[in-house]
Amino acid sequence: MAGRSRSGGAGRRGGGHRYPRSARVGQTLREIIADDLVRIGDERLEFVTITQIEVDDELNRAHVMFDSLAGEEGDAAIIEALEEHRVRLQSSIARQIRAKKTPVLDFRPDDVIRSAERIDEILRADRERDPGA
Repeated sequence: MAGRSRSGGAGRRGGGHRYPRSARVGQTLREIIADDLVRIGDERLEFVTITQIEVDDELNRAHVMFDSLAGEEGDAAIIEALEEHRVRLQSSIARQIRAKKTPVLDFRPDDVIRSAERIDEILRADRERDPGA
């Protein structure tokens, strides 16, 4: 039809999804990985939380962001443990999602969470130093 834009149609391409597929896949991966971490039973991962997963548009790679009570000091051991269990995690993902391929997992500490915690600590210290302000 003339005058009708591609994105305005009801077809699959412009689809009206406001929540991108990569974000939906990321959320599903986060749930699967979080569940599997509980089942793995590796004590290095006991206090690890998967905070978010960023999946590229082609679903080739997934950056798995985590935080832990161990803080930055424990990051190296946590990344090592996650890498050791990566094949198991990817197998679990492949069994549970319906996709032609599963993204390769890449593990990183969640710097956004850590930055927010530092800002909170600074503000708290400032309030304690000057309670009347």
